[in-house]
Amino acid sequence: MTEAAGERLRVGIAGTGAIALASAAWLRQAGHGVMLWSPGGQGAEALRTQPLEAGGVQPCTVTVEVADDAERLCLASEVLLLALPVNGHRRVMDALLPFLRDGQTVIVSSMASLSALYLHESARRAGRRITVASFGTTVLTARRESGTQVKVMTRRKAVGVSALPGANLAQALALCSTLFGDGFFPQENTLASALANVNPQSHGPLAVFNWTRIERAENWPQYHCMTPGVARAIEALDLERRAVAKAFGIELGPIEDHFARSFGTASARLEDIAAELHAKRGGPPGPVRTDTRYVTEDMPYGLAFVEALGRIAGVPTPATRTIVDAASLVSGIDFRQQNDLLEPLNLAGDLAGETVAGLLARL
Repeated sequence: MTEAAGERLRVGIAGTGAIALASAAWLRQAGHGVMLWSPGGQGAEALRTQPLEAGGVQPCTVTVEVADDAERLCLASEVLLLALPVNGHRRVMDALLPFLRDGQTVIVSSMASLSALYLHESARRAGRRITVASFGTTVLTARRESGTQVKVMTRRKAVGVSALPGANLAQALALCSTLFGDGFFPQENTLASALANVNPQSHGPLAVFNWTRIERAENWPQYHCMTPGVARAIEALDLERRAVAKAFGIELGPIEDHFARSFGTASARLEDIAAELHAKRGGPPGPVRTDTRYVTEDMPYGLAFVEALGRIAGVPTPATRTIVDAASLVSGIDFRQQNDLLEPLNLAGDLAGETVAGLLARL
């Protein structure tokens, strides 16, 4: 890994969803070599014979390589980018682990529930010296339109980066800039990256309080449906996120700052930000399936994770608990049991064996 300007790297991307395809198009357009691997099996098949077409803020048509398996992806790549739902992080990390090489960097986009710590500690136990970089959110926002088409909607103006081991943070920042351009800033540790992601706090109340719209597959613009009452619930969850972070020595700005950084909003109050975004973007549309990532990912790996950290630190999280309870009730799924990272990280349940000092030492 080097900081040389204009360097071209071979990047392996695990995933074939919207962010994976958008990242592939962005990186390929910048001159980097790109290889995609579909952990599910078939998601990249069409790209073996057809080009990848990107629209939106980065229109281009590019060709990418396709890996048959995790071994091929690791062997052919200098840098790996994990761009897939967090409920697949542990499975994919376990698949990549036997083939990782000393000196490789794995970028997790976006990281949640300390999945990067899981990978770093697993690699260290296996005797491999790798760097795991984490984004607190995705660099790009995008919509997958087919197996060969993606619309890149936004390139975020500022994205936080952390690294394990922490001594490699400067190198990780330089690498991210080489791949995606400017706009990256350092975060003090991987927990800061995890808690900087405000998607769970914004998506959770949106899903719960618009559940009938989701069940009936209605066309609903989500910022228009972030009404003052929903915004108030989001703000309550955000206060708990920040209180938990503070208990671990991490100072995080409010959710309103996130919208300003990512989308250039000017309003001070969340309900006004929602109105501003709706007027500017006319959407995006809210989810129309009850297995939306707003619940399958953000509940177990976002809100239940904050709950778990709150128990360890002695910080009450009643609003967070209420939203997780409500989502579990209407869906019939206990989302606290869906997080497969808390137990191996020793963070699960009332009898979690970790402490604030112990977790910070691991980071």
